[in-house]
Amino acid sequence: MPRRTLIAGTGSYLPERVLTNRELESMVDTSDEWIQERTGIRERRMAAPHEVTSDLALAASRQALEAAGWGPEDITALIVATISPDMPMPATACLLQAKLGATRAAAFDISAACSGFIYGLQIADGFIRSGIHERVLVVGAEILSRVTDWQDRTTCVLFADGAGAAALRASGPEENERGIRSVSIRSDGNLWDLLYIPGGGTQAPQSERVVAERLQFIKMKGNETFRVAVRTLEMLVVETLRDNGMEAADLALLIPHQANIRIIQATAERLGLSMDKVMINLDLVGNTSGASIPIALDQAVRAGRVAPGDHVLLEAFGAGLTWGSALVTI
Repeated sequence: MPRRTLIAGTGSYLPERVLTNRELESMVDTSDEWIQERTGIRERRMAAPHEVTSDLALAASRQALEAAGWGPEDITALIVATISPDMPMPATACLLQAKLGATRAAAFDISAACSGFIYGLQIADGFIRSGIHERVLVVGAEILSRVTDWQDRTTCVLFADGAGAAALRASGPEENERGIRSVSIRSDGNLWDLLYIPGGGTQAPQSERVVAERLQFIKMKGNETFRVAVRTLEMLVVETLRDNGMEAADLALLIPHQANIRIIQATAERLGLSMDKVMINLDLVGNTSGASIPIALDQAVRAGRVAPGDHVLLEAFGAGLTWGSALVTI
């Protein structure tokens, strides 16, 4: 039987600073009740002024390596999913590599927004199944507070900072029933303008105009994004289960991207899945984009919500528009 990609260890990191809905009431025209009703978020974490994205990634990576029983030198590929890199060049993965001491690793970033970690899993799975790499570290890390417009009440209530990581390895001869069963990633660039950051690239380089028009911050068409997300995630999850000969009842846990409680509830309802089989942490964490899935996965593992042999489905939807799912047997 062909070997599979196993999750050998997970880790996560959340900054110390907590920003509550009550604090946001003093910053923009909003309320704790409105935010909770519309999003499910009560509070979120904010990076300290001295922290950069690779710092958050470093803390999560060290946890994942410790859980796997690895040293940094054991990694041969290092993938970081982020839309809030330390700098445009070099890749945040290279900066993380230096801080971590992963001297043997090939390091690179991917940009798929909230779906980034799922995209990273597919790349890592391909590396490991093909034999190119034996041990890969996939990290999702974001400091979205620095690309969030704190004058825009429709977006500033959503986004937050954090990092999560997963150490992946090839299965052994007796482990081929475990690991990543399938990964599916998709995109539709025609819908790019539902969620984007217009400034800072070659189309609108950093300038006085970009700053004056606040183009360096996240822009979102919330209602349209919500409708596409619900429809797309249901289709993706149903397709993933069907392709693996499973039903929703076979899942021990669904770990969705933590964007909006209404999207999560709608997806679970359409699948006929009870909410006690859905991992929820957005009430305390908010939307951390590419870090969302690995943070939730690590918290689920450490809380004992999954055990060896359990089937877990990861799914995400984000800017691009991009979306993806991964079915994993722990």
